[in-house]
Amino acid sequence: PFQQGHMVAPVVANLGPLEDLTLTPNPDEVEEVFTVPLAHLLREHNQGYTHFRTAGRYGYTLPVFLHGPHRVWGLTAVVTELTLELLAPGCY
Repeated sequence: PFQQGHMVAPVVANLGPLEDLTLTPNPDEVEEVFTVPLAHLLREHNQGYTHFRTAGRYGYTLPVFLHGPHRVWGLTAVVTELTLELLAPGCY
């Protein structure tokens, strides 16, 4: 499913109040910046899975998180799921 040979190093940090941040993402890489509260991610009705087919049959399943018009999926959802398992082991 994902290209091999690439390393991803997620960073989890408390950056303080979001209102105090000035974010300048690279427009070639980031279309939009949005936030999702941890409590929202932990609600079961905001969690799901996407099933992918390869060669016309079942290939693999990845997590997906829903937030209003936004859908967190792909590698971002995989990293989010792993982070939730670490941050909230009894809740996720």
